[in-house]
Amino acid sequence: MFKAFLGKTHERLIFNRRVGVLVKRIGALVPSGSTVLDVGTGDGQIARMIGAEQSGTSVRGIDIMLREKTHIPVELFDGQVIPVGDKGVDVVTFVDVLHHTDDPGVLIAEAGRASRTCVIIKDHLSENRFDHFTLRLMDWVGNAPHGVVLPYNYASRAQWEQWFAKAGLRIETFETDIPLYAFPLNMIFGRKLHFVARLTPTA
Repeated sequence: MFKAFLGKTHERLIFNRRVGVLVKRIGALVPSGSTVLDVGTGDGQIARMIGAEQSGTSVRGIDIMLREKTHIPVELFDGQVIPVGDKGVDVVTFVDVLHHTDDPGVLIAEAGRASRTCVIIKDHLSENRFDHFTLRLMDWVGNAPHGVVLPYNYASRAQWEQWFAKAGLRIETFETDIPLYAFPLNMIFGRKLHFVARLTPTA
């Protein structure tokens, strides 16, 4: 009962605004006419909306579990190996997915292998204990009602940059000013805890 109430409250106060902001920010980074692969896509609704921001895009997703109804074509995968050939798609996207994995570097490297043009990531920055505690709370509120696994695997910017470099990816843009929350929630849950990055292959 409580989790159901929590889920409805989160959707009304936070989720819908978050979706609108992310669709605009990430969609603006996708080149028109691209093939886009969204990793950990869920039902694919956000991925479909991101693709619609640019003309001529083709969007499909992969996930470790398949839902009964999806908004884009979704293929099952093992959570580690992206099932496309080298440079098999133009763009690979991750929207709040990598901190749910045991080793984000594995999938970042796979995205670098699979993408021709760029990799786009929305995730979190955790530079201290207060950041980590805040992100844990946000994760629990947003995901516990849906039974999502929560490893709370957050990373600092320095760690993200190590993963990017190891994957052969260069930072083209890295934004932390993302208005996901209205005042006064932004004073607690904003604080540059979120980033959207566009990465391009170095070779």
